[in-house]
Amino acid sequence: MSSLNTFGAILSYAIEQEARLAEYFNKAGNADQASAAEKRKGKLERARSLYVLEITLEPIEGLDEANYALNLDDTSPAGQKNAAATAARFYAEVAPYINVRDAQRILEKCGKEYAALA
Repeated sequence: MSSLNTFGAILSYAIEQEARLAEYFNKAGNADQASAAEKRKGKLERARSLYVLEITLEPIEGLDEANYALNLDDTSPAGQKNAAATAARFYAEVAPYINVRDAQRILEKCGKEYAALA
């Protein structure tokens, strides 16, 4: 796993995570959460296209993908709560590193949506 050391890397990871979570929730039979993950993915893709050029590419330290690994094999209700909790923690921990307020708000909102599920 690589380090989440730039704004672009964080958003790319978040987009990939939402795609994996959408697939996971579909597999678990939770169509509402799969649809919500797809919507979050779209918002994150728009944020990346709008704001990556706008920010200063300062290195970010202390974040690593390995800390946010998802267990997508357990589709039980408890497994879904654990996946949501991991996603919520990811968004809560990465949002403060983002120096574009609109993009930071998008990440914070994603985290709050997952926190409500956990």
